[in-house]
Amino acid sequence: MLETLTRGFKSAREHFRGVTALTEENVAEALGEVRSSLLEADVDLDIVRGFLDQVKERCLGDQVALRGGKKRRRMKVAASDHFAKACYDQLVELMGGELEPPEAAGAAVLMLVGLQGTGKTASAAKLARHYKAMGRAPLLVAADVRRPAAREQLRVLGEQIGVPVYSRNGEDAAEICAEGLAAAREADQGPVILDTGGRLQIDDELMAELEEIAARTKPAHTLLVCDAMMGREAVHVAQGFAQRLALGGLVMTKLDGDARGGAALAIRAATGVPIRFITTGEGTDRLEPFRPEGLASRILGMGDVVGLMQEFEQVVDEEQAEAEAERLLKGQFGLDDFLSQLRTIQKMGPLKDLVAKLPGAGDLMPEGVQVDDKELRKIEAMILSMTPQERKRPEIIDDSRRARISRGSGTSPEDLGQMLERFSGMRKMMSQLGQGGGLLSKLPGLGGGAGPGALDPAQLAGLGGAAPNRAAARAMKADARRNKRKQQRKHKRRGKRR
Repeated sequence: MLETLTRGFKSAREHFRGVTALTEENVAEALGEVRSSLLEADVDLDIVRGFLDQVKERCLGDQVALRGGKKRRRMKVAASDHFAKACYDQLVELMGGELEPPEAAGAAVLMLVGLQGTGKTASAAKLARHYKAMGRAPLLVAADVRRPAAREQLRVLGEQIGVPVYSRNGEDAAEICAEGLAAAREADQGPVILDTGGRLQIDDELMAELEEIAARTKPAHTLLVCDAMMGREAVHVAQGFAQRLALGGLVMTKLDGDARGGAALAIRAATGVPIRFITTGEGTDRLEPFRPEGLASRILGMGDVVGLMQEFEQVVDEEQAEAEAERLLKGQFGLDDFLSQLRTIQKMGPLKDLVAKLPGAGDLMPEGVQVDDKELRKIEAMILSMTPQERKRPEIIDDSRRARISRGSGTSPEDLGQMLERFSGMRKMMSQLGQGGGLLSKLPGLGGGAGPGALDPAQLAGLGGAAPNRAAARAMKADARRNKRKQQRKHKRRGKRR
């Protein structure tokens, strides 16, 4: 998702490696990379020029400095960080800043409009699910009279999410919408989501039908559904609808399939209409309120922790997670618990989207690498091929059992062996962290008073003596040197006072 933009901004930041100050020359070189990626992403040239001018002004218009430390020493911000912050701020501003999603109180009407094939019907169901999760009682209205399959599609989706659908045969879309609104008010339901018809192109007949529906139902929000993969054409479509209808926002669909990202980036600047929701998958749960700051952060390769935590909170069972964590620290964590965690991850959507929201993941993974959800399904198949006793005590799995599990899951004994080895190592390490004398038991408030030297690197590693890796070993040595210097300074001060 948005790989073209991310690659361009990443290349731009490389220009500041080893650079201590921002100058006209190095900013111009970096912005050249950004310009190329924006144009490749199908952003209009005028918008690109305006964006680059604003970033340049942010970079060179202010002297940035932070103060910190006991002596109020001045510390300079890294040039690359200053440049990234300027890009981030301008990206957020370009996409419209933070907006609250439509509340749609009571039996308010949400009218979805757009061209045929942009995903209006699926988006209507996703919106209904979104409002139902908020404790509302939405009603879907099938008002696409030109495409009979749309009514059946909406009915099936409504059954899947447990939301009623108002539908009947007929050619008068405005009358059907008015009847659906009346039925919602009588049943005290809302919001009312209208799935209107579309065409392959904007025409007067379509716009006249939509204007009549709007006049009969007086929608609180008219949302244009746009396909992100249309690129610059999505901007032209939005401009065409905005000329005839009072658009309150956009639903940007198929953002996960768009490697360029030009539409998401430029549509607010070109039309003045903000993006309200985005969809990133086919499932009815794959809709989320649009957060410009989250998308800007992902474009710059810095992940989106806020978005990640929001998704996690929607799918996790807090009590179950606490119980699993307690069993893990006691060494009682079994493969059934592991399977439960895998399924929680799967509920959060495609693994590649999940990884993209982790800060720094883009820098750690080689360019072009594919994060495959099949690996999670393979692990799930191996666990489901085990007996309840094997899941509880995987150490009893011998060669005979291993061969049986491999046949049942369609995997190789080597794959199974690697999975069991990783699981065993994780469980052993967490058990040592949590049990008597381990790291967590020595932290204040978690089982003991921690005195000097209480944190044992061997216990942290779970390896009986060696640090977990070279980076950790260096960090531990550096910490020890800092503590030694601190003690030496204390002794000197005491000596002077005497």
